[in-house]
This record gives sequence, structure tokens and C-alpha cells, in this order.
Amino acid sequence: MQIRTDLAVESRACAGAIQGVLSRTFKHGDIEETHVTIETDEAAEALQKAMGKYITLSHPALLHADARERMELAHSLADALRSILPPFGDLLVVGLGNRRITADALGSRVLESLLITRHMQQVMDGALQGRLRGVCAVAPGVLGVTGMETAEVVHGIVEHVRPAAVIAIDALAARESCRICTTIQITDTGILPGSGVGNHRMGLTRETLGIPVVAIGVPMVVYAAVIARDALSLLLRDFGISENEHEQAMDAMVGKVIEQGLGELVVTPREVDELVGRVAQIIADGLNMALQPRLSEEEIHILSHDGV
Repeated sequence: MQIRTDLAVESRACAGAIQGVLSRTFKHGDIEETHVTIETDEAAEALQKAMGKYITLSHPALLHADARERMELAHSLADALRSILPPFGDLLVVGLGNRRITADALGSRVLESLLITRHMQQVMDGALQGRLRGVCAVAPGVLGVTGMETAEVVHGIVEHVRPAAVIAIDALAARESCRICTTIQITDTGILPGSGVGNHRMGLTRETLGIPVVAIGVPMVVYAAVIARDALSLLLRDFGISENEHEQAMDAMVGKVIEQGLGELVVTPREVDELVGRVAQIIADGLNMALQPRLSEEEIHILSHDGV
């Protein structure tokens, strides 16, 4: 049974050793940082992921992490973004998703704490003069609400604003339920809005927009099939049965239950509202530090909370 995932690190683990894929993992305290680079068309097809760089930051105890640990993750995110973003030029941040659905509202929630500066560059004086990088943002909504493809809206803004790059933020789907709100993926391959629930729309990529597109995603849902399969795996282990020997039978049983009983459901935690808010703040902090390297953390905090 094939269970789709938006995370390159999960696709890499499931596929095993594949030529054309480079993978490295580092540890920073409780933060695990994995770099996956897909270098060939054959590897991209095998993993069902676009060619490019994927950086995954994971903190298994993020749901219970204190303020210091969350800021450490924001610093790691900032470092990852600096490594793949153009060093100069204005940037457009796009918060994808449907703000009316909590599990899909990550993008718009991040924008609430993002330091927006493009409109202030020419009028700022004093200590901030010449130190702000131009950042603008938009939450274009979803096709069913606006009647416009997200890519169409973003393409029009890009033609007018002429940013050096686009940063797209969206909710993802994971294969492992433990990944929900504990993992952040950064990639230079762009993103397909709605991919987290299998509702693929026109892509936000270098090919469609003509400029680099960096995507930031956090798993907010898993497929019901994942939970059913995990439950069966635990049951087999409790009885001392090797799940590898019965993998096909287990997959067939899960497929039958899902097809006849549940359908292709996606599941999210009960406390998703709190989790989305916490992860959104981490991403906003990381973005602010990465996009405004000439400002101190104190200055960023004051400006992003009080406005400029």
C-alpha cells in the first residue's frame, strides 16, 4: 500500500538506497537536521519529488518545548533559509491555505507575525535607515473561495512587485503521525498548493513564476490509512509477530477498511489550533531573522509587534 507523503525525508527512508539522492543528518541538541538532495530525473521519479534541495528540521518534543527550545528551532530555520535564498532583493511571502480551516491556516497565521517592510524602505530614517530588506506578503486564499487559482494571483503580484524570490508557506501531509507539528521542511523546489490533501493545483515554482521559489511546510495531517496501519503494527508487535512477514496482508487489510469503511480521510489532532499557533510563531521568528539579518532580535521583536 502506497501512502503519500509531502516530506522528502520520509520518501527517502521508504525508498531505501537510490542513486542520485544525497542525504546527510546532523544533530543540534534535540533538533535533527536532515539534508536530502535529489540530483537526477530517475531519483525524482522514484521518490515522487522534484529535483532540488530539501532541508528537514525535526524536534520530537516540540509540542512541549519551552521558549528557549522554540527559539533554537527558529534560529535553525533562519540558517536554512539563508543558505538557499538570494542574498539581495525584495522578497514576497505567500501564506497558502484556507484560513477558515484551522489545520490549513498555517500560511495566514505566519503572516500575522511577519515583519513587513517593503513599503517602509524609502521613508525609514534614523537607526533603521538602509538596514531593512524589503518584504511583502499575501494570503491569496483558495480556489473555492476566490474563484482564482493561487498561482494566477501570485503570478500577477510577481509581475508587479518584481521580487528576487517567493517564499511559500503551506500545511503538509506526513506518513508518520509523530511528524505532525514537530517537523519543518524547507525546499528550493517550490510547492503545489493543496498537495497536503491530494488536491493538486497549479504549482508555485521557478518554472511557473520565473524566479526562485522556496517552500516552507509543516505536516498538519496524516491519512487515516497511516493510523490504521500503525495500529496494526503495534498489535502485531504486542503478540510477538514480525510485521515484515505479514506486510502484504496488513496492507491489504488496511486498504479494505479504508476503501469500504472510511474513504480517503485525513486526520489532525484535537488541539490543532494551539499547535498551529505555536508552529506559526516559530516560522515567523525564523523568517524575520533570515530576512532581516541587519536587525537584532530585540529590534525585530519590537517592530513585528508594534508595527513600523
